[in-house]
Amino acid sequence: MNDLGPVAWPPAPIKTERLVLREPETWDRAAFIELYASPEVHTYLGGPRPRDELEREMPDVPGRRPGSFVVDLAGAMIGQILLRRATEHLCPTAVGKVDLGYLFLPRAWGFGYATEACTAALDWLEDVLPGEPVVLATQTANVRSMRLAAQLGFTEAERFRAWDADQWLGLRAPATPSD
Repeated sequence: MNDLGPVAWPPAPIKTERLVLREPETWDRAAFIELYASPEVHTYLGGPRPRDELEREMPDVPGRRPGSFVVDLAGAMIGQILLRRATEHLCPTAVGKVDLGYLFLPRAWGFGYATEACTAALDWLEDVLPGEPVVLATQTANVRSMRLAAQLGFTEAERFRAWDADQWLGLRAPATPSD
């Protein structure tokens, strides 16, 4: 994965009805550790990382790189959105396209925050890189993620097997100007 190319980073915070997508800050470190150590969050991602390892290795400002947004609800991090260029991928269809990733703390599940945050991030991407196709990969067993992909307008591009699980690659075609 690589950066997004000629995109000025970081952008101004992106505000939605309930959320703010912003660059990570030092006060987000504890939430990043909670996110990466959560067995629930990593059920379909190969398992969580050990908390003590994260405490030792996590930088003071985690996730500070182009394409990494903290999802903030009322001043507290509830998740992360990642937009990265897929320079390598198990599916040739994905190579060269922007890849959307997202992680949310379990306490934020079921309220529509992921849909709201991902929609805002994709709208921002369309503004800064018009016409850019986007891919999203998830395990077919991850029903919530599959449902979110459909709500965001991703359609199946292909299926593949990786990490001992069936995977789904979705493609969101670029927006076309309306006449």
